[in-house]
Amino acid sequence: MKDSKYIDHTLLKAFATREQIANLCAEANKYDFKSVCVNPYWVNFAHELLAGSDVLVCTVIGFPLGANSSDVKAYETTKAIADGADEVDMVINIGEAKDHNWDYIYKDIKAVVDAANGVTTKVIIETCYLTDEEKVEVCKCAKAAGADFVKTSTGFGTGGATTKDVKLMRETVGKEMGVKASGGVHNKQEFDAMIEAGANRIGASCGVQIVEGGTSNEQY
Repeated sequence: MKDSKYIDHTLLKAFATREQIANLCAEANKYDFKSVCVNPYWVNFAHELLAGSDVLVCTVIGFPLGANSSDVKAYETTKAIADGADEVDMVINIGEAKDHNWDYIYKDIKAVVDAANGVTTKVIIETCYLTDEEKVEVCKCAKAAGADFVKTSTGFGTGGATTKDVKLMRETVGKEMGVKASGGVHNKQEFDAMIEAGANRIGASCGVQIVEGGTSNEQY
């Protein structure tokens, strides 16, 4: 698979404008990225711009803190899909993970998986806040709940993807699930390292630089 099809071309900044979202979609079409990842408000706009292409529309749920109730996350998911989302990336309740309330984590993820009704669901575990043991438990919950991917980061926390975390996540979920590395993948070298570690999707705002062999200072 060519490099571009690993990339979710991402713009999640609060101040993203209509023109910037349109440019994101144009770049995704030009470089044949897997998807664009945008905030829920922009899903319908991106869906319209990408109609007729094979670039997917991905959005985020409970973003970036994960502290919404499960029913709100489920509603967000239903609304996003109705607006044209092909994939949803949800944030776990990080506080409940720190409290080791794994039953809640499972049910929170399951609520979104059920609402997605077959649409690809990725679970953002926000690795920068978790111990290795907690990362493993969250990954187990995501797998048990029927999610399609586990994902490292929102890009809004204190750290992004590391090869160490990607390896741990891949070892935990096995070959059956996807692993998405997001946050801090700035160039082709870092991209290759994440793929080698076990990622099969990359979330990045600098997808163009990655495929063109450049580098970026963007956090995500």
